[in-house]
Amino acid sequence: MKREPRLRIDGELRGESVLPHVWSRCIGAGRANEALRADWRQQFAEVVAASGIQYIRFHGVFHDDMFVYRESYGGGFGPDAPLPSPVYTFSYVDKVFDFLLDCGVRPFVELGFMPRELATQTGTVFWWGAHCSPPKDMARWVELVTRSVEHWIDRYGLDEVREWRFEVWNEPNLVPHFWTGTKSEYFELYEQTVRAIKKIDPALKVGGPATSVFVPDDRYKGETEDRSAMLATAAATDVDALDWRPVWIEDFIAWCAERELPIDFISTHLYPTDFAYGANGEAVHITRYADATFDDLTLLHKLVRNSAYPEAEIHITEWSTSPSARDFIHDTPFAATSITRSYLQCATLADSISYWTFTDVFEEGGAGIGPFHGGFGLVNEGGIHKPTFHAFTMLGRLGDRLLLATPDGVVTRDSRTSAVSAVFYNYPEDMAMKGVGSANSYPAARALAEVGPSRRIHHSIGGLEPGATFLVEIVDWEHGNAAEAWHRLGSPLNLSRAESEYLTGVADSLLRFTLTVPDDGVLDLDVELAPWAVMSLRQSA
Repeated sequence: MKREPRLRIDGELRGESVLPHVWSRCIGAGRANEALRADWRQQFAEVVAASGIQYIRFHGVFHDDMFVYRESYGGGFGPDAPLPSPVYTFSYVDKVFDFLLDCGVRPFVELGFMPRELATQTGTVFWWGAHCSPPKDMARWVELVTRSVEHWIDRYGLDEVREWRFEVWNEPNLVPHFWTGTKSEYFELYEQTVRAIKKIDPALKVGGPATSVFVPDDRYKGETEDRSAMLATAAATDVDALDWRPVWIEDFIAWCAERELPIDFISTHLYPTDFAYGANGEAVHITRYADATFDDLTLLHKLVRNSAYPEAEIHITEWSTSPSARDFIHDTPFAATSITRSYLQCATLADSISYWTFTDVFEEGGAGIGPFHGGFGLVNEGGIHKPTFHAFTMLGRLGDRLLLATPDGVVTRDSRTSAVSAVFYNYPEDMAMKGVGSANSYPAARALAEVGPSRRIHHSIGGLEPGATFLVEIVDWEHGNAAEAWHRLGSPLNLSRAESEYLTGVADSLLRFTLTVPDDGVLDLDVELAPWAVMSLRQSA
């Protein structure tokens, strides 16, 4: 029997608990067609290698640019001849799924959006014209889903596809953008979809409703959004005192239970920023407190466990510091610290919390303007690492056994290798538990750099092998902050090759030093962390 090490943290023999790597379970990307790009693939492979991502979710697997559903031949310059019956072609999707599986990553399949030839309304959202309507013919939607799942089973095998997740649609509460129908019409789409998939194989995993986000009012209580219900939220002087609730989750569970429909997982989206329309019709932007994600997940976890589907998995299929692809906070160390803190807080509350997204190759509003434009990605369009990339890498190095949890970070052990690792961070005390919010320009975002103070991280780890060396890596305002280096260059809109090379170097120039375990086997970790710093401790190879 393998003898586990007797580790003492701060002089105490510590027990262990499981630390789920919720951050690496799933990650987001824009749309399926972007995964055909060489730069997208290169960046994805790098993120997977750095952080151990297991699943990926994106929009548009049925969008026109993937050419899955065809009612016409496609004539180019000539007439577009109709086909006698629909044809289903999967060559583009196959290229994407083959690549993902070759990377060791499985698709978390968002079933959507509607092919143009099946849509009741077209071009309803995004630069690329996603069709987000109910189908003209539900039977043809069912056939599309059925043919797709059967094809994936034929290509990849039933055992493999049983490990996938099939999520019905995306954010159907956001009418008319992501869904032009009603709540009941979405529930009917779910019913027909889950029945079709379970008819193929009952062990295939299906869920929803993929709604967004938690709200503190009744705007989504009816069949479609009621903006008049937002007025009190928009006028609130303390939004954190309001009762924030998930959207459609309870109604969805009740509707499915009444019809004895399966729910293998509940999915929804969390963002700690929101908006509400005021009496003048203008949107009021809302930033919630730093623990909003933790409190929302705690509530969701309780609702699901006390529901008719207590064993359902919980997947947060989109999450970030904000839902804007033009939020310059995303490019900064402030986002890195915020997401590190939330992931460590929430590790046991969900089966996945999918960061939205891994790359700035993301075209919902068209390509980003400039190399640092506030995109969601862990890397920018040119592959330059943001501080959030390093945060994900540091989290990915943690072990699966939790030895110590503090308000500033964790110490862990790997159950396979017994290697000790840690992540600590400084979410500054002067924030007074406010969230990082969002910023529509880089100068506005960098104002948070003035917040402090620094924080001392001091722990002893005993029971280590004398002479072992540990590497400390720190990303903060002065280390690994490529967006700030870009700002100091004058924020050039189009980088020269030399500028790209320089910023790539800055992005990976973390503060690094080593610590050696003395003869008594006790490592003394004593580090002053600057505001917004994230630090990793790991044993050197």
